[in-house]
Amino acid sequence: MERNIRISLSHWVFIDDVKFLGPGRIQLLEGIAETGSIVKAAQKMGMSYKKAWDMVSSLNTLGKNPYVITHKGGQNGGGAELTESGKQVIETYKKLGDKLRAVADAEQELLNLI
Repeated sequence: MERNIRISLSHWVFIDDVKFLGPGRIQLLEGIAETGSIVKAAQKMGMSYKKAWDMVSSLNTLGKNPYVITHKGGQNGGGAELTESGKQVIETYKKLGDKLRAVADAEQELLNLI
């Protein structure tokens, strides 16, 4: 019987031992980019608005530059959008993930021992 054995990785970026960036926050940023709304991105993830807002606030506070800009409501309604820094961090995080997966995939020797 042939088995499907693989290595799975998740990676986080910490700032001063505080969890800063990881898969959930990247998913939230992508949702904001897609929907133009923190509320809609949170709903799409099954997350409370408060938790999503806290994550955005943390990203904007701890990062060198803000990742999300919000727009107040009004006649046209409010919204949110990613800054260039927000777009770049998604791209760079994904590139790091691709590199880490390539390293894990290359470790066939370990998988052969299992």
